[in-house]
Amino acid sequence: MILGPHSDYRAWPGGLIALPALLAPVAVLVARAGQRPFLLPVLATAAVYPVLAALLLRGRRGTAVLAALLWAAGLSASVISFTRRDPASMERVILNGPAYREEMFAYIRSGVGRETDPARFVPEHAAHLLAFALLSAGTGGLLGIALGAILVGYMSFYVGSLAAVGGAPGTALLLGWPPWAVLRVTAFVLIGLCLAEPVLFAARRGLGRPPAPPAGPRRAWYLVAVVLLLSDVLLKVVFATAWAALLRPCLAP
Repeated sequence: MILGPHSDYRAWPGGLIALPALLAPVAVLVARAGQRPFLLPVLATAAVYPVLAALLLRGRRGTAVLAALLWAAGLSASVISFTRRDPASMERVILNGPAYREEMFAYIRSGVGRETDPARFVPEHAAHLLAFALLSAGTGGLLGIALGAILVGYMSFYVGSLAAVGGAPGTALLLGWPPWAVLRVTAFVLIGLCLAEPVLFAARRGLGRPPAPPAGPRRAWYLVAVVLLLSDVLLKVVFATAWAALLRPCLAP
């Protein structure tokens, strides 16, 4: 669709919102076939970024958030599914996958680890957030999405590996992603898309295209993201030890 000066920027075929989620399994399949760790973040980003950029440029921030969350869910489900069937082949595809899996398995067995120690996990989360924010703000969201694909990838690889062990696969699939991690992913999406807008709008102006309509103030979106991130930390502090106990049967022989 080519937009003229008086075009409806908000017009968007609804079915395309789900397109990134549908392309995510293809990205995982091709990356698995290629057996190169850089392929998944590149392909997963290519599956979602054009849709997100187009939605943001049309002032449809909320719809972009929905598309990004659907993509993250599709990416996660695909990595989990492929890993559950063949963990060995996915080890060579997921950046930081094996190391994160071993760390999480040790935490589940013992009930202690980085997951239960705020002095360790808060700085790590803060470092991820800072890197994600800088990449999103500096590249119109492009490299922020790539980093997000890496983070979702190794978390999902751990969940798929937990299900593959066979002790309690249903529990692994249902509880492997703890609720606080879902809140953190949602917060990252909100922050990343808001930070992407200035660069995208500037690029559009640089190309001589008519300005996009405002999507509304970003302050409320950032506030929601902060609440989600604080909830992530609070829930993790309160429930991480008990969550390990819930997952322990998954590692039973």
